[in-house]
Amino acid sequence: MSTETKRSTIYLDPAIHRAVKLKSASTSRSISDIVNDALRESLREDQEDLAAFDARAKEPVVSYEAMLAKLKADGKI
Repeated sequence: MSTETKRSTIYLDPAIHRAVKLKSASTSRSISDIVNDALRESLREDQEDLAAFDARAKEPVVSYEAMLAKLKADGKI
């Protein structure tokens, strides 16, 4: 964990708390480290999703009906 940290109170579902406590004990890592890593990964995934949306923003929009018609024409359905 970095030397500059912020303290925060979070409320966990009891089953999740039990699971993270067990993981903490079995991996010799603190609960804070596990939670920080999970949050970093989640935020990284969000960032990747937003970048993908930006990259595809100029693609033409295809309606659901048009997609079904194309799949039917191609013999996929």
